[in-house]
Amino acid sequence: MAEVLVYVDHADGAVRKPTLELLTLARRIGEPGAVALGDGAADTAATLAEHGAVKVLTHEAAEYADYLVVPKVDALQAAVAAVSPAAVLVSSSAEGKEIAARLALRLGSGVITDAIDLEAGDEGPVAVQSVFAAAFTTRSRVSKGIPVITVKPNSAAVEPAPAAGAVEALDVTFSAQAKGTKVVARTPRESTGRPELTEAAIVVSGGRGVNGAENFAVIEALADSLGAAVGASRAAVDAGWYPHTSQVGQTGKSVSPQLYVAAGISGAIQHRAGMQTSKTIVAVNKDAEAPIFDLVDYGVVGDLFDVVPQLTEEVKARKG
Repeated sequence: MAEVLVYVDHADGAVRKPTLELLTLARRIGEPGAVALGDGAADTAATLAEHGAVKVLTHEAAEYADYLVVPKVDALQAAVAAVSPAAVLVSSSAEGKEIAARLALRLGSGVITDAIDLEAGDEGPVAVQSVFAAAFTTRSRVSKGIPVITVKPNSAAVEPAPAAGAVEALDVTFSAQAKGTKVVARTPRESTGRPELTEAAIVVSGGRGVNGAENFAVIEALADSLGAAVGASRAAVDAGWYPHTSQVGQTGKSVSPQLYVAAGISGAIQHRAGMQTSKTIVAVNKDAEAPIFDLVDYGVVGDLFDVVPQLTEEVKARKG
């Protein structure tokens, strides 16, 4: 069975959930191998092996932290040369998609972004994508070179599958471009205690209908009762009601949770582009003709300030 390389997203050896999802998907199309880079790379092996990685290629160097994505692309290119995989899988973060694009260019291969599922095909892996505001589902494959595919977080349930997880050192020679852009400072993100927006299983978002920064407390209360991340529409962040880092949409973050709750969001195409692949969508809006209702699984026509607090209390009651 051909090997499928998974790029490991980790923080000092702690593997993030989207990588474990990629290992689950990789098993559908081949034998999973992993590439872990930077400080703590070797510490990822046990977790990766528990979730199906037969081999873990590691390389630790200061360049991965000190510079932007090029050193990581150099390493993945070296891994591809060493393994000759059937495909390379990367999580669909902003950095992940840049890594994938640069790698595909170097390999002379095609790239597919924002897949929501992978299937084995006679001529290589087939990527499933949801497009045009979830109006269509497409299936496509790379016809030239080694496929490089990015997959949206929450596209697959994590399934443990113990494997060998043999650790091998990866030999990497950094290119002349690797040190072209240096990271000169870092500011730790202030923790909210909530899940990371793009990785959360549940997201509660507020829009123009929230009508003020102070009213986002209603959205946050529901999110906290569900253990969810908080998102916002472009209208809300442009008005200064919520941080731009929480924007969901075409010019913000793309999310694909198991449950997406949209409160006071009309459902403009820009917003829908960032959340259309959510598994279950619930909307609360006073306007029965709001476009968001064309997309939802469940819709509530009503004032969010009446509906959302009741929903919050009901969640708390059931959990209590």
